[in-house]
Amino acid sequence: MTIIKVHSLKEINKAAHELLNLLNNKRVIAFFGEMGAGKTTFIKAICKALGVSDAVISPTFSIVNEYQSSSHGTIYHFDFYRIENIEEAYDFGYEEYFYSQNYCFIEWPEKIKELLPENTVSVKIEITGNTERNLEIHLP
Repeated sequence: MTIIKVHSLKEINKAAHELLNLLNNKRVIAFFGEMGAGKTTFIKAICKALGVSDAVISPTFSIVNEYQSSSHGTIYHFDFYRIENIEEAYDFGYEEYFYSQNYCFIEWPEKIKELLPENTVSVKIEITGNTERNLEIHLP
């Protein structure tokens, strides 16, 4: 386990690079944290570090957004907050995304935990102050 401390939004880009350096070619990253913890904000910073120029927004209603990076190809961003049951993940073909070898950033992964690949990296975002967060990273 690794902990990255973020004291303010000014440090988020540095934290994104730190996480990417830890991944060792792992591509499925699950972000755990309460509402408002900063999951989408951190995913935006990671996408920026990967060279995504598209607008990165939470796919709350569409479940998945697709972004393009000139250096990393297609990147997928999931938000499972609104799914009612795990069958919805089966219905849209989660396997094609999770096993594509592309980056997959997943918000609210607890809703589909049993579907996550074995080599999923877990990032728990803990609110420790108004602008402070601890990122607890668990590599498989």
